[in-house]
Amino acid sequence: MAAFAKISPIHPRTGHLIHLPSHNYNLKTFTFSRNLHTHLLSIRKFHGICVSNSLTNTTSVSRQNPNSDICELCLLGNLERALSYLDSMHELQISVEEDAYIALLRLCEWKRARNEGSRVYAYVSKSIPYLSLQLGNALLSMFVRFGNLVDAWYVFGKMTERNLFSWNVLVGGYAKAGFFDEALNLYHRMLWVGIRPDVYTFPCVLRTCGGMPDLVRGREIHVHVIRYGFESDVDVVNALITMYVKGGDVDTARLVFDKMPHRDTISWNAMISGYFENGECLEGLRLFCMMLDSPVDPDLMTMTSVITACELLGDEELGREIHGYVLRTEFWRDASVYNSLIQMYSSVGLIEEAEKVFSRSECKDVVSWTAMISGYENSMLPEKALETYKMMEMEGVMPDEITLASVLCACSCLGNLDMGMTLHELAEQTGLISYVIVANTLIDMYSKCKSIDRALEIFHSIPHKNIISWTSIILGLRINNRSFEALFFFREMVLRLKPNSVTLVSVLSACSRIGALTCGKEIHAHALRTGVGFDGFLPNAILDLYVRCGRMELAWKQFFSGDQDVAAWNILLTGYAERGKGVHAIELFQRMVESNVNPDEITFISLLCACSRSGMVTEGLEYFNSMKYEYCITPNLKHYACVVDLLGRAGELDDAYGFIQKMPMKPDPAIWGALLNACRIHRCVELGELAAQNIFQEDTKSVGYYMLLSNLYADTGRWDKVAKVREMMRQNGLIVDPGCSWVEVKGKVHAFLSGDCSHPQTEEINAVLDGFYEKMKEVGFEGLESRPTDILEASKADIFCGHSERQAIAFGLINTAPGMPIWVTKNLYMCRSCHDIVKFISKVVRREISVRDAEQFHHFKGGICSCMDEGYSSHPN
Repeated sequence: MAAFAKISPIHPRTGHLIHLPSHNYNLKTFTFSRNLHTHLLSIRKFHGICVSNSLTNTTSVSRQNPNSDICELCLLGNLERALSYLDSMHELQISVEEDAYIALLRLCEWKRARNEGSRVYAYVSKSIPYLSLQLGNALLSMFVRFGNLVDAWYVFGKMTERNLFSWNVLVGGYAKAGFFDEALNLYHRMLWVGIRPDVYTFPCVLRTCGGMPDLVRGREIHVHVIRYGFESDVDVVNALITMYVKGGDVDTARLVFDKMPHRDTISWNAMISGYFENGECLEGLRLFCMMLDSPVDPDLMTMTSVITACELLGDEELGREIHGYVLRTEFWRDASVYNSLIQMYSSVGLIEEAEKVFSRSECKDVVSWTAMISGYENSMLPEKALETYKMMEMEGVMPDEITLASVLCACSCLGNLDMGMTLHELAEQTGLISYVIVANTLIDMYSKCKSIDRALEIFHSIPHKNIISWTSIILGLRINNRSFEALFFFREMVLRLKPNSVTLVSVLSACSRIGALTCGKEIHAHALRTGVGFDGFLPNAILDLYVRCGRMELAWKQFFSGDQDVAAWNILLTGYAERGKGVHAIELFQRMVESNVNPDEITFISLLCACSRSGMVTEGLEYFNSMKYEYCITPNLKHYACVVDLLGRAGELDDAYGFIQKMPMKPDPAIWGALLNACRIHRCVELGELAAQNIFQEDTKSVGYYMLLSNLYADTGRWDKVAKVREMMRQNGLIVDPGCSWVEVKGKVHAFLSGDCSHPQTEEINAVLDGFYEKMKEVGFEGLESRPTDILEASKADIFCGHSERQAIAFGLINTAPGMPIWVTKNLYMCRSCHDIVKFISKVVRREISVRDAEQFHHFKGGICSCMDEGYSSHPN
């Protein structure tokens, strides 16, 4: 025990070591009644006080026995009058006895009267220099109940004598507040001064070890349990089981459980839930079956744990059996069991069963409604989630933070900004905005509803941001085409928190968007160093980065470094499709099938796109027909859109239109958009206008369709129609994002915005470009033919391109060594003029230049583009 002499408790506010005052400890224990009424009655009996009905009408202090009057008022629960007596006694300098103080302190503790308790303590501090055992314990118990460990510790230090109750109360206070080390230090100090622990000490200390968790110390306490002879006490052994399962040592917990001579419901629940918490659901269910054969009946906690286990296992049949057992018992009356059943059925995909349980529930609380709402949201039924929330409002049930988070997720799926803003106002009115889960879902909702500035406001207002907060805003910036900012937020985040695999996937997506290869490589290296390089979707996110940045050699290395699942094959297929390499895509698809990887819907989308870009009509139609008959995949609208694009790009516009008319389902705007794009390529105005008419009947908010129609008119020289399209966009409140291009030079990404001259090398860039323009005029290059100013303003090049890639390429030429390839990423469509100019530049400077725009990947070399000028034919004279 000598080793414990050096252990001192830690001050909960300052964190400094505090040494106990040296008193001569009296080890005799004093038993206190925890019942306020019993204790006060004993005080009254000691003083010979008789209860008088006239006492409550007393308006002044009785000069015969004022201390007895205070005790009697406390017995009646009249705290205000008792404190008034106390104030009067101090004003009249009448001595207050210890029992009066104790009665007041017990009543303050019972009524949770924090301020009144502090008043009593102030009087005690002024009048009593050292605290007796009884008074000190009363103060300790009150302060610990209030969570005021600072004053509790000073009271403990002023006590002339301490017993086991004193130590138990303080150890329990530190443990409850989360000061686990300090609680254990106090326990060891208690042993050092010779206090023997009891059945109240060990459960508290063991819960502390489980909360840390610290199995080493927990096993040490287990030895103490055996040494002091409490290994047969049910409460102590239950705490031992809980400690072991919290520390992950389920096997030892089961040994302790099996050796118990007597088990209660808590014993069974601790062991069953311990199995579930450690992922051993089957063992937990087996133990539950044993419990049904034992004399101990399960309770509500048992049933909710078992239902949750069925949810974790995804076992529909077992869940139904448990549901049947519930209906045969009294548990069917309890709302918590119904709520667990709703959650279980929703998680296993039986949303109709969840609806039945919900409708049969007699007492629907906020948890019931939330379970149903989240069930709809998780089942991809956001409309029903919002309908259920509105029903909940009509029933007058106030939502909690989980409810709001679930409904906001449904708003995100639907893009319902108005509903989301209403929920935001409600969160602020009810104070639920202070919950980080609500703030995080608001960030996600505003981001997906294209209100990223509001999302940023929410993010900056969160006082304690967690990993989800940072990940949500990084992903939000990415999906709102502000990937450059997303990288800055990521760098800010890593200074505060360690990113997880989901965060890294989000930031890698941003790197892919702007071609930040070096930054992506750094994240790849960070993932490998921290051991998350193969977690979840992260390996495929790294693969996607290399594919989108055009580094196919690195992509293949990443592909072979891990498991080649269907998503990995799809990413490679998409890369070949973007480059128009249909032959390579078909070869890759054959390798995929030979590797026994079953293709999915996305596989055929990539494959059909590759065939479309390569003009492989026959092969594409064969793959489309094989989907249903060879691979049992029913084509959806996206596959039909790919076939329309396949036929349309090949110039078979009539066949494409006929294919749409024969579809077994109603074509959506994307299918008509594929036809409109084909009409743009082949300048078929009449059919293109028909496609646009069908599009705008259903979708008037997507900028891309207006771009296609405007490009069609611009390519055919119909500038008046271009102006009308722009007017339609203004009327619908649509704004085209300004053209922006990114180029990576020496590991740093540089952004160039259309019309922005703020870059420090703007003059050099313009001089380089002017030099190329002069050379192009000398050789009679048609791409620089001038147009009237009003036509230039309306042309597709200025509206939907912005020519920002020219600046990025010129910057790359200035700041890289001759012969080095240049990689540029662009957010918009690359216009014909820019396409022709870049072809010319690649021939003059003899460099490879790659530009990935919003539509496809262009690789320029020696004046030739990998797209073979598809869609860039010359304008009519």
